[in-house]
Amino acid sequence: MAPPTLPNTAPIPSPPPSSVKELTNSTSLGSVPPQYAIRNPETTMDIEPIIEEEIPTVDFSLLTEGTPEQRSQVVRHLGKACEEWGCFMVVNHGIPERLMEAMLISLKEFFDQTEEEKGEYTGKHVMDPIRCGTSFNLTVEDVRYWRDYLKVFVHPIFYSPAKPPRFRETSKEYAESTRAMGMELLRGIWESLGLEEDDMTKALDLHSCFQILVCNIYPPCPQPELAIGLPAHSDHGLLTILLQNGVSGLQVKRRGSWVRVEPLPNSFLVNTGDHMEIVSNGRYKSVLHRAEVNSQSTRLSIASVVAPSLDTIVEPASQLVSDEHPMMFRGMRYGEYVEHQQANRLKTKSAMDPVRLHAK
Repeated sequence: MAPPTLPNTAPIPSPPPSSVKELTNSTSLGSVPPQYAIRNPETTMDIEPIIEEEIPTVDFSLLTEGTPEQRSQVVRHLGKACEEWGCFMVVNHGIPERLMEAMLISLKEFFDQTEEEKGEYTGKHVMDPIRCGTSFNLTVEDVRYWRDYLKVFVHPIFYSPAKPPRFRETSKEYAESTRAMGMELLRGIWESLGLEEDDMTKALDLHSCFQILVCNIYPPCPQPELAIGLPAHSDHGLLTILLQNGVSGLQVKRRGSWVRVEPLPNSFLVNTGDHMEIVSNGRYKSVLHRAEVNSQSTRLSIASVVAPSLDTIVEPASQLVSDEHPMMFRGMRYGEYVEHQQANRLKTKSAMDPVRLHAK
C-alpha cells in the first residue's frame, strides 16, 4: 500500500513589502535590497560636488503689507531669485505654525496606518485625485526610490482620504493657506516680469487653478550612499511650496553644483516649476532638485503645487516673445503635460522635451 500523501506544510512565502515604510518596519534591515540600489559604490562617476550656499530669503510680509518702496524691493528680489536660483525661502508668511505642525502630524498618522488601510488609495491612474504609492512610477522604473507618497488633488475640487480623522480638516485649511500665499507670490513674480496680474490670471485660468498636495516620507535607510529618495527632477507647476519636518535631505542644483537646503525655522522653500519656465519664455528656469536619504531619521515633506487650470493651454506670455527672444515652447494643455510627466520616468527636465521649440 502506498504511504498516505502528507499535506504540504511548507510555509507560503509572504509577498515582498509594497512600500519602503513596510520594508523598514518589518525587518531589522542591514542593507539596501537590490531593487533600491541605484548607485554603484565602486564608481565615483555620479558623485557631484555639494556646496554650502545661502538660498535667497523673501520676507512675505513686506510683499503684502510693506510700503510701496518695500514691496518694489521685494519684487526685484523675487525676480532675481527666480532668475538666478529658481528657489527661495519665504519667512513671515503668516501661516500659523500650529497649522504647519498639524499638517505634518496628520501626514505621519496617514503613513502610520496599515498597508491595507493605505492600500485603499493605491492609484490605478496617474490622474487619480487621491493616490498613494511608493517610489515614483513602478510601471516604468528599473530601480526603486527610497520614498513613499500620498498625492491629493485639493483645488478646484477638494479631495481627502477618509482617515486619519483630522486629515481632511487640516489639509483643507493648509491647502487654502498655501494657495493664497502662492497667489500673492505669483502677483509679485508677474510684476517682476512686467506682466499684468489680470492678464495672467485670465491666461492661466488661475481662479480654477490646479493645486495638488504631494506628501512624502523617506524612512531611515541602512545604506544611504546606495539609495536615493528622488533623483534630479523639476516640478510641473508654476510654484511648489515645500514644508519639511526639520530633517535635511533636499538639494537644489545651481551652476553645476548641488546646494544643500537647510530650512530656516517656520519657513517654506518655494521653487519654480516647468510652467514658470514656459510662461516666462525661459527667463525663469524650473529648478532641478533631488531628495537624499539618511540612516538615522525619517524625513517628511509636503509639496503644495500651485499651477494653471488643467484645461488651460499654456504657452509663453506674448509680452515676453520678440525677435530677440523668440518663442521657446509650444502650447500644451496643462493636464496633458502633467499626465505625460507622471506616466514616464522621473529624469531631470525630460518632461519638457515635447513642448520645446528648437528655434535658432
